[in-house]
Amino acid sequence: MFKNILRIITALVFLASGFVKAVDVVGFSFKLEEYFSPSVFNMPFFEKQALIIAIVVVVLELVLGFLLLIKSRLKITLMSLIALCVFFAFLTFYSAYFNVVTDCGCFGDALKLEPWQSFWKDIILLIALIILWILYRNNFVENIRRRNFITYLSVFAFLMMVFVITWGITHEPLIDFRDYKTGTDLKAEKAKIEKDPSEFKTFYSLKNTKTGEVLAVNQDDYVNDKKYWEQGSPWKIEEGKTTSKIVKEGYESEIAKFKPESPDGMDLTQEILNAPKAVLIFSYQPQNLDSELLAKTEAKVKTNKDAYILGVSTNPATFKSLNNAMMDGTAIKTIARSNPFVLTLENGKIVDKRSAKDYLNY
Repeated sequence: MFKNILRIITALVFLASGFVKAVDVVGFSFKLEEYFSPSVFNMPFFEKQALIIAIVVVVLELVLGFLLLIKSRLKITLMSLIALCVFFAFLTFYSAYFNVVTDCGCFGDALKLEPWQSFWKDIILLIALIILWILYRNNFVENIRRRNFITYLSVFAFLMMVFVITWGITHEPLIDFRDYKTGTDLKAEKAKIEKDPSEFKTFYSLKNTKTGEVLAVNQDDYVNDKKYWEQGSPWKIEEGKTTSKIVKEGYESEIAKFKPESPDGMDLTQEILNAPKAVLIFSYQPQNLDSELLAKTEAKVKTNKDAYILGVSTNPATFKSLNNAMMDGTAIKTIARSNPFVLTLENGKIVDKRSAKDYLNY
C-alpha cells in the first residue's frame, strides 16, 4: 500500500510539473536561456537551442511521470527519473547558492518557488525515487495482460501531449498562468503594488580592524549606533560588499515591470493605461523579426483609428510606421510568447492578446 501511494504521488508531481511547462513551453525555454546566459553557465550555443531543450525536458517529465503512474517499465523509468532529478538538483542548488536565477520555472508561472525551495523539492523527489527503487527492485517484470490497455492509454496521452505543446508554441498557452492573462486590469494591479510595496534595506558589511570580526548591519542600525561610525571606531565598511535585502514582502506581480518608455526616456505607462483603447506590438528579439510579418502587423494595427498605438521592443528603431517605445527584454517575454506579439487594452484592461500571425488571421 505505502509503495503504491508513494509511486502515485511522485508520478503526479512529475506530471503536474511537466504539464504546466508543456502548456507554456516557450516560457520554459526563456527560463533555460537564463541558465545558459553569460551570467550563469555562459553557454551561448545552448541559448539558441533553448526551445528544443525545453521540449525534450517536458517530454521526458511527462512520459516518465506517466509510465511511473501506470507502473510500466519501472526499472528504466525509475533510473531515468533519478538521473533527471540529480540534474535538476544540481541546477537548483547552483542557482540558489550563487543566487543567479531567482525562479527555476519548475512549475512554470503556476507556482513560483524560491531557489532553495526548488532545491529541497528536488531532494525530496530524489529520496522518494530511491525509496521506490528499493521497494520495487524485485518487481520489475511487466504484466502482459495489461499491455493492450497501456498501449491505448499511452497513445492517447502522447497525442494530448503533442497537441498541448504544439498549441503553446504556435499560439498562446491553452491555460494562462501568467500575471498578464486576458481580463487582467493593469491599472488595478499597479494600484495594489503601490499600496503594498516591498521594502528593502541596505546592509553594510562592517569589519572590526582590531579583532577581524565581520558584521552585516542594516542602514538604520548603522546610523543609530555611533559605535559603528564615530571617530576612532574600529568598524569600517568593506568596499564592494554592501547589499540590499528585502525586509517586507509586498504585493508581488510581474506587472510591476510594465513600464514602456519613449526613446528619450519618458515613461508612457499612464498614457497607455488611461487610453480608452491601446494596441501594442511587442518584440523581445527585434533582430530576429520577420520584416514582412512585422510590416503586415503594423498595417493592420493602424486600422484601429481611435486607439493609442505603440510598438514596444528593446530597440528604438524596430517599428517603421509606428511610434517606438523601449522596455526590458525579460519584461517583454513575460507578456509575449511570440515575436512579434499584439496586446490590446481597454482602459488598462487586457481584452485580447495574440501572436502576430494569429492577429493577422483574426
